[in-house]
Amino acid sequence: MSAIPTIQVDNDRVRVTEWRFPPGAATGWHRHEMDYVVVPQTTGALTLVDGDGNRAQAQLTAGVSYYRDRGVEHDVINDNDDEFVFVEIEIKDGASNA
Repeated sequence: MSAIPTIQVDNDRVRVTEWRFPPGAATGWHRHEMDYVVVPQTTGALTLVDGDGNRAQAQLTAGVSYYRDRGVEHDVINDNDDEFVFVEIEIKDGASNA
């Protein structure tokens, strides 16, 4: 089962996507081409699988954001019994702080 992305904003500076993960859902293997911020809407753990198949748990807290540089490669899986939701904000090249 796939996680459900809903693009909320997509312009020349940012892309904002709400990700909904029903129980057992996954993003599928992907590489982040942009720096990004994740804003969890749910508290709980997600499973991250890296390119070597190593699994790790990421503990997220609703409203506590985190930042990652572009280049991260992984699959993200909801192994919880409940839906998990976060908002991802990708920062496009050339975005200024003006």
